[in-house]
Amino acid sequence: MKTALSIAGTDPSGGAGIQADLKTMTMNGVFAMSAVTALVAQNTTGVTSILEVSPEFLGQQLDCVFTDIFPDAVKTGMVSSIPLIEMIGAKLRQYQAKQIVVDPVMVATSGDRLISEDAIDALKHTLLPLAGLVTPNIPEAEILSGRPIHGKEDIIAAAKGIGDAYGCAVLLKGGHNINDANDFLYAGSVQRWFYGKRINNPNTHGTGCTLSSAIASNLAKGFDLEAAVERAKSYISGALAAMLDLGKGRGPMRHNFNLTGEFAKEAR
Repeated sequence: MKTALSIAGTDPSGGAGIQADLKTMTMNGVFAMSAVTALVAQNTTGVTSILEVSPEFLGQQLDCVFTDIFPDAVKTGMVSSIPLIEMIGAKLRQYQAKQIVVDPVMVATSGDRLISEDAIDALKHTLLPLAGLVTPNIPEAEILSGRPIHGKEDIIAAAKGIGDAYGCAVLLKGGHNINDANDFLYAGSVQRWFYGKRINNPNTHGTGCTLSSAIASNLAKGFDLEAAVERAKSYISGALAAMLDLGKGRGPMRHNFNLTGEFAKEAR
């Protein structure tokens, strides 16, 4: 069985962060592992508090994984400070990790900031050059590229700018564009739009975590980058279309999905 590792923060409500990653990886047919960067008190309506682990403890978690069950793919999510970013970079280089997907989590779906301002440069110069793929949404891509994004041509230019600057492939997600849900993949000579129909589902907490984890899972299983993105996008579109609502929440975004049942069987 292929294996995948998530390096990210937690979500006690289960819809985002490591909890979403583990569910998604399992549903996509790989053995899921995790290294916690921070304990996050959050739910679908907002972030209350963040308690980071020490860099030393994060390093020990990564040592335990890589020296026992070497991951076929690695996904990084929320990493909020420079020392944690530097530790992740050092360990990924030390163990020569492969199939690294970096989800540059900067702001939660609720709008709460999840990374310090000074850590953004560390993220760009430490993790992005190690990545096989980076999966920013439009606001994140604006920060990483240093340019505003208003339309299709801006998306292409920003993805190319990030990819060329840091030597990685870029999947720039169009979900923040009100008119579509189209994602653009830039991987050097490979440049492709992945078209999607916008699904009117308010339960979008954790969609970025789920997409990047699904991509990592498919890379771990041996699919090439285009196929991994295509399969992951199909998975998340099917999940959103299922319109799961756990109810009783007070906020507009009650929960993420991470499907079970027949659709999950197809994903595996």
